[in-house]
Amino acid sequence: MTESLTAFELLLQIDQRCRLLAADLPSQPTRQDRWSGIGFRLGENWYVAPMGEVSEVLHEPRFTQLPGVKPWVKGVANLRGRLLPIMDLCSFFGHEQSTLRKQRRVLVVEHGEVFAGLMVDEVFGLQHFAQDSLEPVSMADLHGPIAAFVQGRFQREQTWQIFSPFTLAQSQSFMHVAL
Repeated sequence: MTESLTAFELLLQIDQRCRLLAADLPSQPTRQDRWSGIGFRLGENWYVAPMGEVSEVLHEPRFTQLPGVKPWVKGVANLRGRLLPIMDLCSFFGHEQSTLRKQRRVLVVEHGEVFAGLMVDEVFGLQHFAQDSLEPVSMADLHGPIAAFVQGRFQREQTWQIFSPFTLAQSQSFMHVAL
């Protein structure tokens, strides 16, 4: 004869089994030795932006061009009722933008008073790296105006440079958009 369990007793058994099986799962501190960010490409260079510095990734939205602004300011787009300035990062840093328009994406950055869309050539989604594989960079390692916004790098098949949108948002050169 089988013993009939109440619903509560059955839930207790399930809870006990789950706790036994969960004993082998990694604890929170073990998972924190990973660094995660949004991978993207500008020209021939690969970058990764820290997770907390990109609020969302969009397909290139329709935008309205603005008169009297620098050429790297593409215009403004309506993002759920908010005006989102669209900035072409390739052009800002003096590079040519990829002709593959279908792959372009916009990284939305919201930091302090700044709400802006950073147009990049391509996005590679979430990238994870071992925290201890982070390599520092020196100004001698970097060239061009993007150097001020690179905070380190990770090595894989290619070099992933850590690009900080928050540092860019605080830059006077980025904020000075008028001609």
